[in-house]
Amino acid sequence: MVEVSRALMRGRSAEQQRQAVIAGFPEVAPWFRRLFPYSRWGAELNVRITPAFFAWLVGPMEAAEAEVDGGATQWSAVKIKRCRYLAESGCAAMCANLCKYPTQAFFTEQLGMPLTMTPNFDDYSCEMVFGKRPPSPDEDPVASQPCLAACATAQAAAPRCHKLD
Repeated sequence: MVEVSRALMRGRSAEQQRQAVIAGFPEVAPWFRRLFPYSRWGAELNVRITPAFFAWLVGPMEAAEAEVDGGATQWSAVKIKRCRYLAESGCAAMCANLCKYPTQAFFTEQLGMPLTMTPNFDDYSCEMVFGKRPPSPDEDPVASQPCLAACATAQAAAPRCHKLD
């Protein structure tokens, strides 16, 4: 998966990378959002099913409480203990462009389920909060992340990862 991701990144801007991933997601019919609008129940259900469908890709995870839009606290966070994809790639841009931003866009825009993903580039963990609207890429702290030392194409002197552009 990491090698496929590296190939997808070659010769593409960050936006082109994100769009290529989003194009691979299924298009959700408009009736689905009308039939299943955002709800606390839906956010908490996502927390229960996420480990069953994504543990193979990202590794062990656990459910947790989180603050969501509106300030309420609910059982709608998934804490990935050590993201296998991030750890194996060692690349902040791969995490952001090929996982974080496309996944947030799919859940928030296609499914109507706000989702914010917050990777931790020090310990390779990640928190997913269903019910919390993500910041725009311009306002997201991940957008100013420097290259990780483990990245094969890191530019150590750059204050910001060159692949996030």
